[in-house]
Amino acid sequence: MIYSCVIDHTFMPRGFCERCRRGCVGRRPKNVHISKVPAAEALVPVPKENPPPIELDLAELEAMRLVELEKRSYDEAGMIMGVSRNTIWRLVESGKEKIISAFFDGRKIELHRI
Repeated sequence: MIYSCVIDHTFMPRGFCERCRRGCVGRRPKNVHISKVPAAEALVPVPKENPPPIELDLAELEAMRLVELEKRSYDEAGMIMGVSRNTIWRLVESGKEKIISAFFDGRKIELHRI
């Protein structure tokens, strides 16, 4: 299954996902290639409290899948996703930080699927 994003009633090419910034400063992030979308929408902690959920970007999840699960190098993952090695490093580090903080804070992890 290849994910296709819809933004402002325009369709992205199949397999690409447009990311958004969190704020007003800076340029728009480059679109990345997503080859595998997980079936799960969210992970819910067992002690169900109601702190705000942590949003994990689909690009962060794809970068972690390529680097950590498939054991690809940052260069290979960057070529597959169509971004630089440094962008892959930032996506992996950001995703790891969010997952670890969700486990220690008991927060829900949701996938941000624009």
